[in-house]
Amino acid sequence: MKLIELFLQTRSDSETLCKPLEIEDYVVQPIVDVSPPKWHLGHTTWFFEEFLLVPHLADYKRFDDSYAYVFNSYYESMGKRVVRTDRGNLSRPSVSDVYDYRKHVTNAMRLLLGGPISDEIKPIIEIGIHHEKQHQELLLTDIKYILGNNPLQPIYRDKTDEVLIESQSHEMLSIEEGVYQIGYTSEDFCYDNEQPRHRVFLEPYSIASALVTNREWIEFMDAGGYENVLIWHTEGWDWVQKQQINSPMYWYYKDDQWYNYLLSGSQKIHPDAAVTHISYYEAFAYAQWKGMRLPTEFEWEVAQDKFQWGKRWEWTESAYLPYPNYQKPDGALGEYNGKFMVNQKVLRGASIATAAHHARSTYRNFFHPYLRWQFTGLRLAQSL
Repeated sequence: MKLIELFLQTRSDSETLCKPLEIEDYVVQPIVDVSPPKWHLGHTTWFFEEFLLVPHLADYKRFDDSYAYVFNSYYESMGKRVVRTDRGNLSRPSVSDVYDYRKHVTNAMRLLLGGPISDEIKPIIEIGIHHEKQHQELLLTDIKYILGNNPLQPIYRDKTDEVLIESQSHEMLSIEEGVYQIGYTSEDFCYDNEQPRHRVFLEPYSIASALVTNREWIEFMDAGGYENVLIWHTEGWDWVQKQQINSPMYWYYKDDQWYNYLLSGSQKIHPDAAVTHISYYEAFAYAQWKGMRLPTEFEWEVAQDKFQWGKRWEWTESAYLPYPNYQKPDGALGEYNGKFMVNQKVLRGASIATAAHHARSTYRNFFHPYLRWQFTGLRLAQSL
Protein backbone atom coordinates (compact mmCIF):
# COMPACT_ATOMS: atom_id res chain seq x y z
CA MET A 1 0.00 0.00 0.00
CA LYS A 2 1.30 3.45 -0.91
CA LEU A 3 2.15 5.74 1.99
CA ILE A 4 -0.59 8.24 1.16
CA GLU A 5 -3.15 5.44 0.91
CA LEU A 6 -2.07 4.02 4.26
CA PHE A 7 -2.28 7.50 5.79
CA LEU A 8 -5.76 8.23 4.45
CA GLN A 9 -7.10 4.80 5.40
CA THR A 10 -5.75 5.20 8.91
CA ARG A 11 -7.35 8.61 9.30
CA SER A 12 -10.67 7.22 8.09
CA ASP A 13 -10.46 4.19 10.40
CA SER A 14 -10.21 6.40 13.50
CA GLU A 15 -13.41 8.19 12.60
CA THR A 16 -15.19 4.93 11.75
CA LEU A 17 -14.50 3.71 15.29
CA CYS A 18 -16.37 6.74 16.61
CA LYS A 19 -19.46 6.46 14.40
CA PRO A 20 -21.52 4.45 16.95
CA LEU A 21 -20.92 7.08 19.66
CA GLU A 22 -23.37 9.64 20.92
CA ILE A 23 -22.03 13.16 21.25
CA GLU A 24 -21.95 12.84 25.06
CA ASP A 25 -19.65 9.81 24.82
CA TYR A 26 -16.83 11.85 23.29
CA VAL A 27 -15.89 13.76 26.45
CA VAL A 28 -16.04 11.15 29.24
CA GLN A 29 -12.89 10.27 31.23
CA PRO A 30 -13.85 7.83 34.01
CA ILE A 31 -10.25 7.18 35.18
CA VAL A 32 -6.85 8.66 34.44
CA ASP A 33 -5.84 5.80 32.11
CA VAL A 34 -8.90 6.26 29.88
CA SER A 35 -8.86 9.30 27.60
CA PRO A 36 -11.98 10.79 26.04
CA PRO A 37 -12.55 9.75 22.40
CA LYS A 38 -12.48 13.41 21.36
CA TRP A 39 -9.02 13.76 22.82
CA HIS A 40 -7.70 10.74 20.88
CA LEU A 41 -9.01 12.26 17.64
CA GLY A 42 -7.31 15.54 18.42
CA HIS A 43 -4.03 14.15 19.74
CA THR A 44 -3.36 11.94 16.71
CA THR A 45 -3.99 15.01 14.54
CA TRP A 46 -1.67 17.16 16.65
CA PHE A 47 1.12 14.64 16.04
CA PHE A 48 1.03 15.19 12.27
CA GLU A 49 0.72 18.95 12.68
CA GLU A 50 3.61 19.33 15.11
CA PHE A 51 6.11 16.82 13.74
CA LEU A 52 5.43 17.17 10.00
CA LEU A 53 3.33 20.09 8.85
CA VAL A 54 4.75 22.92 10.95
CA PRO A 55 8.41 22.09 10.22
CA HIS A 56 8.09 20.66 6.69
CA LEU A 57 5.13 22.15 4.75
CA ALA A 58 5.77 25.64 3.43
CA ASP A 59 3.22 28.29 4.42
CA TYR A 60 1.29 25.89 6.64
CA LYS A 61 -1.11 27.67 8.98
CA ARG A 62 -2.09 26.07 12.27
CA PHE A 63 -5.80 25.37 12.67
CA ASP A 64 -5.76 26.85 16.19
CA ASP A 65 -2.68 27.91 18.14
CA SER A 66 -4.14 26.65 21.43
CA TYR A 67 -4.41 23.06 20.19
CA ALA A 68 -0.69 22.48 20.64
CA TYR A 69 -1.35 22.83 24.37
CA VAL A 70 -4.67 20.97 24.44
CA PHE A 71 -3.61 17.87 22.50
CA ASN A 72 0.00 17.29 23.51
CA SER A 73 0.22 14.09 25.55
CA TYR A 74 3.60 13.53 27.22
CA TYR A 75 6.12 15.24 24.91
CA GLU A 76 7.84 17.49 27.43
CA SER A 77 10.19 18.89 24.79
CA MET A 78 7.23 20.06 22.68
CA GLY A 79 5.93 22.48 25.30
CA LYS A 80 3.25 22.67 27.96
CA ARG A 81 0.18 20.44 27.90
CA VAL A 82 -3.12 19.81 29.64
CA VAL A 83 -2.62 17.54 32.65
CA ARG A 84 -3.67 13.98 31.79
CA THR A 85 -6.32 13.85 34.51
CA ASP A 86 -7.98 16.97 33.07
CA ARG A 87 -8.66 15.65 29.56
CA GLY A 88 -12.25 14.93 30.57
CA ASN A 89 -12.75 18.60 31.46
CA LEU A 90 -12.31 19.67 27.85
CA SER A 91 -15.90 20.46 26.94
CA ARG A 92 -14.25 22.77 24.39
CA PRO A 93 -13.04 22.50 21.70
CA SER A 94 -16.31 20.96 20.57
CA VAL A 95 -16.51 17.61 18.81
CA SER A 96 -17.32 19.37 15.54
CA ASP A 97 -14.26 21.61 16.03
CA VAL A 98 -12.07 18.55 16.48
CA TYR A 99 -13.42 16.98 13.29
CA ASP A 100 -12.76 20.26 11.46
CA TYR A 101 -9.23 20.19 12.86
CA ARG A 102 -8.77 16.65 11.57
CA LYS A 103 -9.99 17.67 8.11
CA HIS A 104 -7.65 20.67 8.07
CA VAL A 105 -4.60 18.58 8.96
CA THR A 106 -5.52 15.66 6.70
CA ASN A 107 -5.88 18.00 3.71
CA ALA A 108 -2.53 19.59 4.47
CA MET A 109 -0.93 16.15 4.77
CA ARG A 110 -2.30 15.33 1.29
CA LEU A 111 -0.23 18.22 -0.02
CA LEU A 112 2.87 17.05 1.84
CA LEU A 113 2.45 13.45 0.69
CA GLY A 114 1.69 14.56 -2.87
CA GLY A 115 5.19 15.92 -3.34
CA PRO A 116 8.62 14.30 -3.10
CA ILE A 117 9.06 12.55 0.25
CA SER A 118 12.58 12.89 1.58
CA ASP A 119 14.45 10.26 3.55
CA GLU A 120 14.28 12.70 6.48
CA ILE A 121 10.51 12.85 6.78
CA LYS A 122 9.45 9.38 5.58
CA PRO A 123 10.21 7.72 8.97
CA ILE A 124 8.28 10.51 10.73
CA ILE A 125 5.26 9.96 8.47
CA GLU A 126 5.40 6.23 9.17
CA ILE A 127 5.61 6.68 12.92
CA GLY A 128 2.74 9.20 12.74
CA ILE A 129 0.56 6.66 10.94
CA HIS A 130 1.40 3.88 13.36
CA HIS A 131 1.00 6.25 16.28
CA GLU A 132 -2.60 6.80 15.14
CA LYS A 133 -3.05 3.03 14.77
CA GLN A 134 -1.89 2.62 18.38
CA HIS A 135 -4.46 5.17 19.43
CA GLN A 136 -7.18 3.35 17.52
CA GLU A 137 -6.67 0.40 19.85
CA LEU A 138 -6.69 2.69 22.87
CA LEU A 139 -9.74 4.46 21.46
CA LEU A 140 -11.71 1.22 21.22
CA THR A 141 -10.68 -0.04 24.66
CA ASP A 142 -11.37 3.38 26.17
CA ILE A 143 -14.82 3.37 24.57
CA LYS A 144 -15.45 -0.05 26.10
CA TYR A 145 -14.43 1.22 29.54
CA ILE A 146 -16.61 4.32 29.19
CA LEU A 147 -19.69 2.34 28.13
CA GLY A 148 -18.95 -0.67 30.34
CA ASN A 149 -18.89 1.52 33.43
CA ASN A 150 -22.09 3.31 32.49
CA PRO A 151 -24.91 1.94 34.71
CA LEU A 152 -26.98 1.30 31.57
CA GLN A 153 -24.16 -0.75 29.97
CA PRO A 154 -25.08 0.49 26.48
CA ILE A 155 -24.21 -1.48 23.35
CA TYR A 156 -21.42 -0.03 21.21
CA ARG A 157 -21.92 -2.31 18.21
CA ASP A 158 -21.96 -5.98 17.29
CA LYS A 159 -18.43 -7.35 17.54
CA THR A 160 -18.57 -11.08 17.10
CA ASP A 161 -14.84 -11.74 17.56
CA GLU A 162 -14.72 -10.46 21.14
CA VAL A 163 -15.52 -13.94 22.48
CA LEU A 164 -12.35 -15.82 21.49
CA ILE A 165 -12.69 -19.61 21.35
CA GLU A 166 -9.44 -21.14 20.13
CA SER A 167 -9.66 -24.15 17.84
CA GLN A 168 -6.27 -25.77 18.45
CA SER A 169 -5.70 -28.47 21.05
CA HIS A 170 -4.42 -27.44 24.46
CA GLU A 171 -0.93 -28.85 24.98
CA MET A 172 2.52 -27.82 26.13
CA LEU A 173 5.01 -27.24 23.29
CA SER A 174 8.64 -28.06 24.06
CA ILE A 175 11.42 -25.69 22.97
CA GLU A 176 15.06 -26.76 23.04
CA GLU A 177 17.76 -24.79 24.77
CA GLY A 178 19.91 -22.67 22.53
CA VAL A 179 21.02 -19.27 21.33
CA TYR A 180 18.24 -17.46 19.47
CA GLN A 181 18.00 -14.21 17.52
CA ILE A 182 15.53 -11.67 18.89
CA GLY A 183 14.28 -8.44 17.32
CA TYR A 184 13.06 -6.97 14.05
CA THR A 185 15.05 -7.34 10.82
CA SER A 186 12.79 -6.35 7.90
CA GLU A 187 13.06 -3.09 5.97
CA ASP A 188 9.45 -2.27 6.81
CA PHE A 189 8.34 -0.11 9.73
CA CYS A 190 8.93 -1.09 13.33
CA TYR A 191 9.30 0.84 16.58
CA ASP A 192 12.75 1.64 17.90
CA ASN A 193 12.20 -0.60 20.94
CA GLU A 194 12.10 -3.70 18.68
CA GLN A 195 15.75 -3.23 17.75
CA PRO A 196 18.63 -3.89 17.53
CA ARG A 197 18.45 -7.58 16.76
CA HIS A 198 20.49 -9.52 19.27
CA ARG A 199 21.12 -12.98 20.66
CA VAL A 200 19.68 -14.55 23.79
CA PHE A 201 20.37 -17.91 25.37
CA LEU A 202 17.28 -19.81 26.51
CA GLU A 203 17.16 -22.80 28.79
CA PRO A 204 14.77 -25.58 27.66
CA TYR A 205 11.12 -24.76 28.33
CA SER A 206 7.59 -25.55 27.28
CA ILE A 207 4.86 -23.09 26.39
CA ALA A 208 1.11 -23.57 26.09
CA SER A 209 -0.40 -23.90 22.64
CA ALA A 210 -3.52 -22.02 23.78
CA LEU A 211 -4.53 -19.22 26.10
CA VAL A 212 -6.07 -19.81 29.52
CA THR A 213 -9.87 -20.01 29.27
CA ASN A 214 -12.74 -18.63 31.34
CA ARG A 215 -13.51 -22.15 32.56
CA GLU A 216 -9.98 -22.49 33.92
CA TRP A 217 -10.16 -19.02 35.45
CA ILE A 218 -13.41 -19.81 37.25
CA GLU A 219 -11.70 -22.90 38.70
CA PHE A 220 -8.99 -20.56 40.00
CA MET A 221 -11.62 -18.28 41.50
CA ASP A 222 -13.59 -21.15 43.05
CA ALA A 223 -10.36 -22.49 44.58
CA GLY A 224 -9.90 -19.18 46.40
CA GLY A 225 -7.25 -17.77 44.07
CA TYR A 226 -8.10 -14.18 44.94
CA GLU A 227 -7.90 -14.98 48.66
CA ASN A 228 -4.64 -16.97 48.65
CA VAL A 229 -1.87 -14.57 49.65
CA LEU A 230 0.82 -17.18 48.99
CA ILE A 231 0.49 -16.99 45.18
CA TRP A 232 0.60 -13.21 44.82
CA HIS A 233 3.37 -10.65 44.67
CA THR A 234 3.17 -8.35 47.68
CA GLU A 235 2.35 -5.44 45.41
CA GLY A 236 -0.30 -7.52 43.64
CA TRP A 237 -1.83 -8.63 46.93
CA ASP A 238 -2.03 -5.03 48.10
CA TRP A 239 -3.77 -4.16 44.82
CA VAL A 240 -6.30 -6.99 45.25
CA GLN A 241 -7.07 -5.91 48.81
CA LYS A 242 -7.31 -2.18 48.19
CA GLN A 243 -9.30 -2.48 44.97
CA GLN A 244 -11.38 -5.44 46.23
CA ILE A 245 -10.62 -7.45 43.10
CA ASN A 246 -12.32 -10.85 42.87
CA SER A 247 -12.70 -11.43 39.11
CA PRO A 248 -11.48 -10.12 35.74
CA MET A 249 -12.58 -6.65 34.66
CA TYR A 250 -16.15 -6.42 33.32
CA TRP A 251 -17.26 -9.62 35.13
CA TYR A 252 -20.22 -9.54 37.51
CA TYR A 253 -22.22 -12.20 39.34
CA LYS A 254 -25.97 -12.36 38.85
CA ASP A 255 -28.55 -15.09 39.51
CA ASP A 256 -25.84 -17.60 40.42
CA GLN A 257 -23.99 -17.06 37.14
CA TRP A 258 -21.04 -15.03 35.91
CA TYR A 259 -21.69 -12.43 33.21
CA ASN A 260 -19.40 -9.97 31.47
CA TYR A 261 -19.85 -6.74 29.57
CA LEU A 262 -18.91 -6.86 25.89
CA LEU A 263 -18.99 -4.15 23.25
CA SER A 264 -22.05 -5.94 21.89
CA GLY A 265 -23.73 -5.95 25.31
CA SER A 266 -23.70 -8.07 28.45
CA GLN A 267 -23.87 -11.85 28.23
CA LYS A 268 -23.11 -14.97 30.22
CA ILE A 269 -19.47 -15.94 30.46
CA HIS A 270 -18.58 -18.45 27.75
CA PRO A 271 -16.49 -21.09 29.58
CA ASP A 272 -14.37 -22.03 26.55
CA ALA A 273 -13.46 -18.47 25.58
CA ALA A 274 -10.04 -17.07 26.42
CA VAL A 275 -10.06 -15.11 29.64
CA THR A 276 -9.38 -11.44 29.07
CA HIS A 277 -9.11 -8.08 30.82
CA ILE A 278 -6.71 -9.36 33.46
CA SER A 279 -3.71 -7.63 35.01
CA TYR A 280 -0.16 -8.91 35.17
CA TYR A 281 -0.70 -9.42 38.90
CA GLU A 282 -3.59 -11.78 38.19
CA ALA A 283 -1.75 -13.58 35.39
CA PHE A 284 1.22 -14.17 37.69
CA ALA A 285 -0.96 -15.45 40.54
CA TYR A 286 -2.82 -17.81 38.24
CA ALA A 287 0.45 -19.24 36.90
CA GLN A 288 1.70 -19.71 40.46
CA TRP A 289 -1.52 -21.50 41.38
CA LYS A 290 -1.00 -23.86 38.43
CA GLY A 291 2.60 -24.54 39.47
CA MET A 292 3.83 -22.86 36.30
CA ARG A 293 4.92 -19.40 35.19
CA LEU A 294 4.53 -16.80 32.46
CA PRO A 295 6.90 -16.95 29.47
CA THR A 296 9.55 -14.31 29.03
CA GLU A 297 9.11 -12.12 26.00
CA PHE A 298 12.06 -13.90 24.37
CA GLU A 299 10.53 -17.33 24.98
CA TRP A 300 7.30 -16.04 23.47
CA GLU A 301 9.02 -14.65 20.36
CA VAL A 302 11.01 -17.82 19.73
CA ALA A 303 7.91 -20.02 20.03
CA GLN A 304 5.28 -17.77 18.42
CA ASP A 305 5.27 -19.56 15.05
CA LYS A 306 4.13 -22.76 16.81
CA PHE A 307 0.78 -21.38 18.04
CA GLN A 308 -1.94 -18.97 16.99
CA TRP A 309 -1.65 -15.47 18.36
CA GLY A 310 -3.02 -12.01 17.69
CA LYS A 311 -6.42 -11.89 19.42
CA ARG A 312 -5.20 -11.07 22.94
CA TRP A 313 -2.21 -9.21 24.30
CA GLU A 314 -0.29 -11.74 26.36
CA TRP A 315 1.44 -10.81 29.59
CA THR A 316 5.06 -11.93 29.83
CA GLU A 317 7.44 -12.16 32.76
CA SER A 318 9.77 -9.62 31.13
CA ALA A 319 10.33 -6.13 32.41
CA TYR A 320 10.18 -3.46 29.73
CA LEU A 321 13.86 -2.66 29.20
CA PRO A 322 16.02 -1.56 26.25
CA TYR A 323 17.63 -4.20 24.08
CA PRO A 324 21.45 -4.38 24.17
CA ASN A 325 22.95 -1.40 22.30
CA TYR A 326 19.55 0.31 22.01
CA GLN A 327 19.85 3.92 20.88
CA LYS A 328 17.02 6.30 21.67
CA PRO A 329 16.21 8.54 18.64
CA ASP A 330 17.30 12.16 18.83
CA GLY A 331 14.85 14.95 19.55
CA ALA A 332 11.24 14.81 20.67
CA LEU A 333 10.58 11.45 19.00
CA GLY A 334 13.08 9.99 21.44
CA GLU A 335 10.30 10.44 24.04
CA TYR A 336 8.10 7.92 22.20
CA ASN A 337 9.42 4.73 23.84
CA GLY A 338 12.72 5.07 25.65
CA LYS A 339 11.58 7.10 28.63
CA PHE A 340 8.97 4.50 29.58
CA MET A 341 11.47 1.68 30.07
CA VAL A 342 10.96 1.39 33.82
CA ASN A 343 8.38 -0.26 36.11
CA GLN A 344 6.36 -1.79 33.27
CA LYS A 345 5.80 -5.30 31.92
CA VAL A 346 6.04 -6.40 28.29
CA LEU A 347 3.05 -7.88 26.50
CA ARG A 348 3.42 -9.74 23.23
CA GLY A 349 1.06 -10.55 20.39
CA ALA A 350 -1.83 -8.28 19.40
CA SER A 351 -5.57 -8.12 20.07
CA ILE A 352 -8.92 -7.88 18.33
CA ALA A 353 -8.60 -4.11 18.79
CA THR A 354 -5.20 -3.86 17.08
CA ALA A 355 -5.37 -1.88 13.84
CA ALA A 356 -4.74 -3.41 10.42
CA HIS A 357 -1.10 -3.48 9.24
CA HIS A 358 0.11 -2.95 12.79
CA ALA A 359 0.78 -6.37 14.39
CA ARG A 360 4.23 -7.99 14.36
CA SER A 361 5.79 -10.94 16.14
CA THR A 362 8.49 -8.60 17.47
CA TYR A 363 6.04 -5.92 18.71
CA ARG A 364 6.70 -4.99 22.33
CA ASN A 365 3.63 -3.59 24.03
CA PHE A 366 4.04 -2.45 27.62
CA PHE A 367 1.82 -1.48 30.53
CA HIS A 368 1.97 -1.11 34.28
CA PRO A 369 1.21 -4.45 35.98
CA TYR A 370 -2.12 -3.38 37.51
CA LEU A 371 -3.74 -2.32 34.22
CA ARG A 372 -6.31 -4.56 32.56
CA TRP A 373 -8.63 -2.48 30.38
CA GLN A 374 -6.83 -3.70 27.26
CA PHE A 375 -7.69 -7.09 25.73
CA THR A 376 -5.12 -8.94 27.82
CA GLY A 377 -4.77 -12.66 28.46
CA LEU A 378 -2.14 -15.18 29.42
CA ARG A 379 -0.30 -18.20 28.09
CA LEU A 380 1.47 -20.52 30.53
CA ALA A 381 5.08 -21.66 30.37
CA GLN A 382 7.24 -24.10 32.30
CA SER A 383 10.96 -24.73 32.65
CA LEU A 384 12.08 -28.22 31.62
